[in-house]
Amino acid sequence: MVAKKRDPALVVIQLSGGNDTLNTIVPYNDGHYHDNRSNVGIAFDAVLPINDELGFTPHMAPVKRLWDEGKVAIINGIGYPNPNRSHFRSMDIWHTALPDEIGTEGWLGRATRDLDPKAENVLTAVNFGRGLPRALGLRGVPVASVGNLDTYGLFPDMEDQAMRKYALDAFAKMYGSGAGGDAVMEFLGQTGSDALKGADILRTAPEKYTSNVEYADNAFAKTMKSVAQVMLADLGTRIFYTQHGSFDTHSGELATHASLWDDISGAIGDFQDDLKEHGREDEAIIFIFSEFGRRIKDNGSGTDHGSGGTAFIIGNSVKGGLYGEYPSLKEEDLLEGDLRFNNDFRSTYSTVLEQWLDLEAAPIVNGQFEQFDIIKK
Repeated sequence: MVAKKRDPALVVIQLSGGNDTLNTIVPYNDGHYHDNRSNVGIAFDAVLPINDELGFTPHMAPVKRLWDEGKVAIINGIGYPNPNRSHFRSMDIWHTALPDEIGTEGWLGRATRDLDPKAENVLTAVNFGRGLPRALGLRGVPVASVGNLDTYGLFPDMEDQAMRKYALDAFAKMYGSGAGGDAVMEFLGQTGSDALKGADILRTAPEKYTSNVEYADNAFAKTMKSVAQVMLADLGTRIFYTQHGSFDTHSGELATHASLWDDISGAIGDFQDDLKEHGREDEAIIFIFSEFGRRIKDNGSGTDHGSGGTAFIIGNSVKGGLYGEYPSLKEEDLLEGDLRFNNDFRSTYSTVLEQWLDLEAAPIVNGQFEQFDIIKK
């Protein structure tokens, strides 16, 4: 029997708070690193070597295993011109792909629209977490936002369809008085209808799922298990989004950073094993990013906001390797004490959009950008 050909899926993991590049992909043989990280540096003999110059933090062992299998692309020096050290502004830039102006449309919202131009599937994009990330925001594009897949639903205790519709109508009427009320009710009614439909479909995913992979007992691992459940349920979801943090390690960095990467790396390893068990490892890639890196010199027990970050693309369909240049730590090469970026994040976006999702990237990322040769053909 020929295996069913499925559309490729993209899993996006946002490292909220500004992940410390230098303690993630560690330049362990560079004296400038150890001189500047006397308090929060990772010891030479603790890293998981990539080559004679760089190594993973020891808390990324499952990702290192995938690296050894050729499934991890490390994108060094990623960023954008005139870096902004504000969490909110920098994340907004990554979400809208507009470094020089305030954007109103998320890049993945645009991608979702192009994947499903008639909005026929309310689950084309699913966010795992509270609220809706700006990256997925675009008027007219439905996105399901799931806090807990096991209990997800709109009025989940109401099994009767008519009662739930009554509750939704009552909610809409609270906002429907006065001028423009009909338009508001129409918008809320459509949103409620989409949410209700999405909730009903998503609630079927856990009951369809079986696996021999045991995910760890932490919040992020449970999220990645939910991603696997929805993907394996074949609900037509193409974009999965989640976030983890906070990586805002101004103090107590060594312990906090270690714990965060223990959770993330372990969950990614389990997720990849889960897909492999089901024969689906070729159908998804993971893209990991953070809004900025951190300062080169530590502040005593942590690091402050910086620039020049690292991103990852992981999957069986990925050409593993190092992309971009690891920024120089020499004082004369720094940007006000920060690492200098050497490749625009929109190059990576364009690579994922065109080579993986088969979409025209330029209208989504607001321009033409050189792409990496990361995806296997």
